[in-house]
Amino acid sequence: MGIPLITIYLAADVGSIAGGWLSSSLLKRGWSLNAARKTTMLLCAVAVVPVMLVSRLGDNLWATVSVISLATAAHQGWSTNLFTLVSDLVPARAVGSVVGIGGTAGAVSGMLTSSLIGYWLDWSDGAYGVVFLSFGTMYLIALGIIHLLVPRFEPAEHPQPKGLL
Repeated sequence: MGIPLITIYLAADVGSIAGGWLSSSLLKRGWSLNAARKTTMLLCAVAVVPVMLVSRLGDNLWATVSVISLATAAHQGWSTNLFTLVSDLVPARAVGSVVGIGGTAGAVSGMLTSSLIGYWLDWSDGAYGVVFLSFGTMYLIALGIIHLLVPRFEPAEHPQPKGLL
């Protein structure tokens, strides 16, 4: 399992760099912040979709590694842009707090999701299809929610509190 695992982690590294490069490249070409970030996140979300097929690949190790590598690369490209959104939209003095709250929510969600997946696998006698189906759709759903909540990415403007430093 060493080489397949290394392959998956290296793909994640490439995705992290590529996600940042793509959105920055689009910004340098004159795209708006909104278009550059959302387009990059959409491409990453679409690139995760094939992970829904993993449970159908059977014993084909390298096909499975390839699909999971694509998904991990896309996940890292997505997360690179998601974390950057905070610094794009929130005043500098609040970035750490917002990222911390988001990280806490992510950790708690991961903890709960792990338990739910375990219960599902016990109940369904190891049917991973639904698990990978949800993995393949969550990024598209999340991007839809982001778009509903923040239709246009524009920096928030908050006045400096008076009387403090």
